[in-house]
Amino acid sequence: MSWHGHLHLDYKLDGARTIAHDRHDGPLRVLQRLYPEGDGICHHVLVHPPGGLVGGDVLDIDMCLQAGSHAVITTPGATRFYKSTGAEAVQSLLARLAPGARLEWLPLETLAYRACVATNRMRFELAPDAEMMGWDVLALGLPAAGEDFDDPMHGQGRFTQEIELPGIWLERGTVAATDQRLLDSPLGWAGHRVMATMWLACGSPMTRERKEALLDEARAVQAASPLAATAGSTSPHDEVVILRVLANRVEPAMQLLTQVWARWRQTAWQLPPCPPRVWRT
Repeated sequence: MSWHGHLHLDYKLDGARTIAHDRHDGPLRVLQRLYPEGDGICHHVLVHPPGGLVGGDVLDIDMCLQAGSHAVITTPGATRFYKSTGAEAVQSLLARLAPGARLEWLPLETLAYRACVATNRMRFELAPDAEMMGWDVLALGLPAAGEDFDDPMHGQGRFTQEIELPGIWLERGTVAATDQRLLDSPLGWAGHRVMATMWLACGSPMTRERKEALLDEARAVQAASPLAATAGSTSPHDEVVILRVLANRVEPAMQLLTQVWARWRQTAWQLPPCPPRVWRT
């Protein structure tokens, strides 16, 4: 039996406090609102009790951030797409940000098990003066457990990834377990099985000075990282700055992203880092 879950989140200001109303249907919900930084920033943890998606499962997340609200959203563990017998598992996120809203979309890693058939789709619509930071960490298979994503005995899996900022940036690609050219070529994943993408996006163009400051911060962290040779930062549009990294394991990639997030938060918003509590458990 397939699971269908839907979660709607609506953030708005109540005086100086960001409050959230949520409605859920099926196995997808949030824990209580947390305010470790004060009333203006609402921290939420998304919970999927079944623990993962199999073929035929569909999860939809729809969120609206009203003017001036600020939400930090993460997960307590990895999002797991398990082996499929043919049907596709889909997770979709649509976030709409009103003027002046801020979103930090910071889930833990996504694990694509061998023989999974899955799509992970994200779309962020930013009004003028809205801003967000987000990341996505995709790990293929469980190599440490001997379960390679591209095991020739289980070679039918595929994972499709979509990240969209309409009119600004579109990231869409499919990794097939049989596509050794993509997985092992120096122009592709180069033998790595973890790819992380991080971005800071604005609903209005950034000044050149601000954009260069964000890139400088990311590149300083990259240069000091063990992943320096497989990490890079760029700005393909005046409204977005992007960091990309390839790794053999999740932990060093996540460490790099967390360090850049801390610096970007200070540089872009003059906010000190406040890691969600679940990251420390």
